[in-house]
Amino acid sequence: MAAETYDINELKRRMQGAIGVLKQELGGLRTGRASTALLDHIQAEVYGSNMPLNQLASITVPEPRLLSVQVWDRSAVHAVEKAIVAANVGLTPNTEGQVIRLRVPELNQERRKELVKVAHKYAEGARVAVRHVRRDGMDLIKKLEKDGTASKDDVGRMGDEIQKATDQTITEIDQILAAKEKEIMTV
Repeated sequence: MAAETYDINELKRRMQGAIGVLKQELGGLRTGRASTALLDHIQAEVYGSNMPLNQLASITVPEPRLLSVQVWDRSAVHAVEKAIVAANVGLTPNTEGQVIRLRVPELNQERRKELVKVAHKYAEGARVAVRHVRRDGMDLIKKLEKDGTASKDDVGRMGDEIQKATDQTITEIDQILAAKEKEIMTV
């Protein structure tokens, strides 16, 4: 096994990975506004296999509370419609030819509060992931110091770098959460 080396950029990359996952999770939360992200995880069974909707149709947002799914192959329309219903995202397909329209219903206040709680849970998961990356980095520099590969000054500097990267990433997570919370709570 190769000797482990300290690389702040690798730690930052891993922290950004947690933010990427958070953005993806938050994108799937229905906010009362139409978003193509609502359909990102849905797969339809066509041509003998499961395929993501974005490989079967173009998905657009013609109005703030309407999604339009233009299915390219007429024979796949029923399968796409069935997949949307089965995904249980709270959208009812209205099909006209090869176009499936999905009206996004208004959210009531209680549902909005539930969505905010879910968003907070996702953000906390991202914070935990970032803290795990921080712990890994700190463990590594302690090991380097113990092995005599890094001086006490180097370990202090590296520890400060790791903490600064952690603080910046946590702040970014909090900003993303605040923006999503505002999006959910505003009509």
